[in-house]
Amino acid sequence: MEKFTTLTGVAAPLPLINIDTDMIIPKQFLKTIQRTGLGKNLFDEMRYLDDGSENPDFVLNKPAYREAQILVAGDNFGCGSSREHAPWALLDFGIRVVIAPSFADIFFNNCFKNGILPIALPQEQVDKLMDDAERGSNAVLTVDLERQVINGPDGGEIAFEIDPFRKHCLLNGLDDIGLSLEKEDAITAFEARQAAQEPWQAGA
Repeated sequence: MEKFTTLTGVAAPLPLINIDTDMIIPKQFLKTIQRTGLGKNLFDEMRYLDDGSENPDFVLNKPAYREAQILVAGDNFGCGSSREHAPWALLDFGIRVVIAPSFADIFFNNCFKNGILPIALPQEQVDKLMDDAERGSNAVLTVDLERQVINGPDGGEIAFEIDPFRKHCLLNGLDDIGLSLEKEDAITAFEARQAAQEPWQAGA
């Protein structure tokens, strides 16, 4: 998993509440078990018209936001089904940070496991960042995970909270497999000890 330290990027405004995982990545795209290739279908039903052409009114289709790395959204982001494809699609598009007043629990946890930083802030602070995000190509925010602050285009600073363990994992690029591999020496020693003491376990 890619490490997350500091990110400076364009923030896209999506001022909708209750954006569920089916809106993020519709069910017809869940057949794959690959984490790549889903970005083109992110927000598919809002992003494309019935004839398959781009909806020019959708924020991520506007020139200023086509390479947005930060999403500023409404309350209860990521509600609905527990599909891990939702953070996969966001990450494949290039989104590394989602800022909202609140998140659905499963989606929130899945973000951390895939290298996305979800930041929950009070509504008034989200409103301020939403205003910043509406500046188009000037909607640049800097998210500093080490210091736990967001800097806006005018130099203002907003602090955010994060669980220390999750912060450690993001800073070091550790997903569940990476966490297990940190204990590789202990695992290898245990397996060697077990093989010596209980060889029948290994089929010897």
